[in-house]
Amino acid sequence: MYTKNIYFAGGSFYELQELFSRVKGVTATKTGYINSLAAYPCHKDILKGKTGAAMGIEAEYDPKKIDLSTLLDILCTVIDPYIKNGQKNMQRSGVYYSEGEDEAVVQLYMNFIKSRHRSLPITPFSAVKSFDSMLTATRRCYMEALPLVNFYPAEEMHQYYLRKNPSTKTFIDFMRLRELEIITSV
Repeated sequence: MYTKNIYFAGGSFYELQELFSRVKGVTATKTGYINSLAAYPCHKDILKGKTGAAMGIEAEYDPKKIDLSTLLDILCTVIDPYIKNGQKNMQRSGVYYSEGEDEAVVQLYMNFIKSRHRSLPITPFSAVKSFDSMLTATRRCYMEALPLVNFYPAEEMHQYYLRKNPSTKTFIDFMRLRELEIITSV
């Protein structure tokens, strides 16, 4: 079976691993550290901000069963690419590609994300110079789209953490995603 890898960051890497491990067409996932400036970083160093790495996942998928655009749609369903550093103000969001052919798909998707949401400026209406200026105000997209430099798997205790610790509070509504048939049961 031919598979490809893509790397995602955003929110809790525990939640991302649980989510993508249950997507039809995804064959394997690992939590880990993406684009670290330090070799073989540990979780403690990541949390202290010493490595520049993003906490995320590696998702191996079968491109005959699911495409990269659909995986990106799923990612952007559970993270908000317009919020800087996501949950707890520490987890940046991003997509990191290891194959040149994926760059075009990722960049096209990022252009779509950057142009799709327009919002009103946070200014009293009386201070707005024109209605046209209100319509063209655009929120900034904070989701990174970069080539993969490196990926270091997280320590074993961080692999499939939510399955090992089912009472852990999550921000993702897994029940709703199951109802929508985006994910399967465990």
